[in-house]
Amino acid sequence: MQYDELIGEVQHRAQLDSREAALSTTRATLETLSERIQPGEAENLAGQLPEELGRHLENVDDVERFDLETFVERVAERESLGGDDYEDVAYRSRVVMEVLDEAVTGSVMTELKSQLPDEYDDLFALQETEATAGPDSE
Repeated sequence: MQYDELIGEVQHRAQLDSREAALSTTRATLETLSERIQPGEAENLAGQLPEELGRHLENVDDVERFDLETFVERVAERESLGGDDYEDVAYRSRVVMEVLDEAVTGSVMTELKSQLPDEYDDLFALQETEATAGPDSE
């Protein structure tokens, strides 16, 4: 998947107002992910992404252990969108992971998921109702 297509998919699926917002969410999610997974896995994922995005996975050498809530909080701190609640940030991160899952081939995402505790499963699977309705619908 090319850069423009990937960012466009994140923007569309997360129902964001701009490509800049989609890039901010994608960048923040990737940078936070790079702090949580082994550098080798980060490099494997980065190698299948457009260079503009893959570089956000290459900045960290030390793996930290933190829970999903901390993951989402770190994404929120990095995003330039501001003022969003936990559920909105978590939803956008799920969208990024869903698009990444479609963009990469082989076992990269399976290996990445295997490094994370079970509580991270929510990050990798959008429920059908969320995918069609978005974070603010009820």
